Amino acid sequence: MPALSPTMEEGTLAKWHVKVGDAVRSGDVIAEIETDKATMEVEAVDEGVVEALLVPEGTEEVKVNTPIARLKGDGEASPPQKEVRPSPPAGEGGPEGRMRGRSDPSDTLPAEEAQKPDAGATPHPAPSGPPSPARGEGKPSSGRIFASPLARRVAATAGVDLAQVKGSGPHGRVILRDVEGLKGAPAARATAGLTPAPKAAPSGAPAAAEPGKAAATLEQMGIAPGSYDLKPLDGMKRTIARRMTESFRDVPHFPLSVDIELDALLDARAKLNGILEKDGVKVSVNDMLIKAAAVALKRSPDANASYSPEGIAYHHHADIAVAVAIEGGLITPIVRAAETKGVAQIAVEMKDLAERARARKLKPEEFQGGTFSISNLGMFGVKSFASIINQPQGAILSVGAGEKGPVVRGDQLAVATVMSVTLTCDHRVVDGAIGARWLQVFKALVEDPITMIA
Repeated sequence: MPALSPTMEEGTLAKWHVKVGDAVRSGDVIAEIETDKATMEVEAVDEGVVEALLVPEGTEEVKVNTPIARLKGDGEASPPQKEVRPSPPAGEGGPEGRMRGRSDPSDTLPAEEAQKPDAGATPHPAPSGPPSPARGEGKPSSGRIFASPLARRVAATAGVDLAQVKGSGPHGRVILRDVEGLKGAPAARATAGLTPAPKAAPSGAPAAAEPGKAAATLEQMGIAPGSYDLKPLDGMKRTIARRMTESFRDVPHFPLSVDIELDALLDARAKLNGILEKDGVKVSVNDMLIKAAAVALKRSPDANASYSPEGIAYHHHADIAVAVAIEGGLITPIVRAAETKGVAQIAVEMKDLAERARARKLKPEEFQGGTFSISNLGMFGVKSFASIINQPQGAILSVGAGEKGPVVRGDQLAVATVMSVTLTCDHRVVDGAIGARWLQVFKALVEDPITMIA
């Protein structure tokens, strides 16, 4: 089972694309793996004939580095080893200390839900047995370089030549940890997301609730047996619940709220859509708020920061994570360097990201590593709310509904469309003064949209 993101601990083997007896070549797609946020294809890292499929389709909670199939090269005898059986699901004798978060929602998260990865453990657990022999240290005689998709992306961004990297994965495959320590390390970490490594679950951590235990727990709370239907938590819900709890417990949150007049922004949006209509582009209020937030972060850079025990990381770009509701939870696809993009480009990107998010087709780098989050519940008529911070980001903006109401201008009463926003801050990074200054800049940009391009 490959690690498809820096924080993946386990996944679901959704589908096999090969069967026993099939010949495969390096790079062939052999399976589909589901994490809590996306479904991704897995490529073969070696050539041979499929001798055994060790994990059946649909098996959940398969830990990273668990053998899932066995290949036999030409002329090789089958090794005298037993097939690995999938671990029994929780509640059927499975170990209580099962690790669960799959990939991270840098995700995710918006308001009330998903939070960032935990800190503490190594992102890629080492295989339990000795590593497979590295054929040419990751470079077969054909000249092809064995490397995981994530390692290739990180190496390309960081300017690392994979031909010079010694792979430590199966059969000498180059994996993320092999390229992180090289000359492009800062860029590599930025690509993978500024995300602390996940903590291993404590030895006493409970596995997924067994129906009997759940009934006993609920009965202790005064809920009568038979008065409810129990739906087990899936990977996304478990991850959201754990990270939301950790963020709310460990991060010193505080909210700052302000009312903003929207009429100028609504007029500008109408004019923009009139111009862009011929190109099939439609700009939303949220697209304009993404742009305004990004520009405000560049003009008030102290708010574009993340806390770490080693120091405060001040980000070079405003990578805006936007909460998108999907079946079973939430995810926050990221508009990278949003301060450099026009509103029309942001609109096109967000439409594509949101569609692929709902289909669970996002790549890990498309929802991990944002520097700031926006959660908008205005379309549901919610007037104001405060979100839980998406670690390790320093702040998250909660956007309420815009409604017409009375405002006072000078000594005169007038009518305007007013929207309430709340900035939830991590006090270790964004204190009251920094947060208030950012809100001042953001409000000025929204109320006079032409200044976004000044």
